[in-house]
Amino acid sequence: MSRLSDATRNRLKTVSTATVATALFKRGLRIQCIQDVHPLSPGQPTMVGEAFTLRYMPAREDLNTIDVFRDRAHPQRKAVEECPAGSVLVMDSRKDARAASAGAILVTRLMKRGCAGVVTDGGFRDAAEIARLGFPAFHHRPSAPTNLTLHQAIEINVPIGCGDAPVFPGDVILGDSDGVIVIPAHLADEIANETFEMTAFEDFVTEEVHKGRSILGLYPATDEQTLKDFAVWRKAKGR
Repeated sequence: MSRLSDATRNRLKTVSTATVATALFKRGLRIQCIQDVHPLSPGQPTMVGEAFTLRYMPAREDLNTIDVFRDRAHPQRKAVEECPAGSVLVMDSRKDARAASAGAILVTRLMKRGCAGVVTDGGFRDAAEIARLGFPAFHHRPSAPTNLTLHQAIEINVPIGCGDAPVFPGDVILGDSDGVIVIPAHLADEIANETFEMTAFEDFVTEEVHKGRSILGLYPATDEQTLKDFAVWRKAKGR
């Protein structure tokens, strides 16, 4: 797995999923947002890291008893212990939150191992406890039943679908208050640089709109004066 550079990681931490979605749309990528997932805590940090994946399939009762957790090679346990520091564990739970994808103990272990966050298109048990960790975590909704009830952990670090978005190992995952978006690995540096610039311009536009300026000619910048004003603003702000 190629590693995300510190410069790209730090730039992505300053931009929004909305801005990244626009940059990806310009490149014809329309389904990169993981649908129907939400941050467990409104105050949790922005999540940025490479995807390390876990795939669940529908559980077969005779193969998914409570005793499977005694196996150290159980894919869910392996995923938690092998997800690299700085990476995001992304779980394909088939958009089924009737049983949990994981709980507070496993999420705490990810946090203590230095992982960057966790996301499932299903649900977490112990959701309130996870929310108090201050660790980036996203799910559809809380779910008390153990994952074994409906989900059989079957593979780690393979291509998956999560909330209708394709996720390949090593893709860059960005999560904020609006949700989670998947940046193809080969575009990460390019997207980070472009959205960093886009964010500077959008911050300038926001200030101008608060002053009462019309968006016509400003957003998008179709008036030459807008670009001149933006250059002055950047210099004054050190942006």
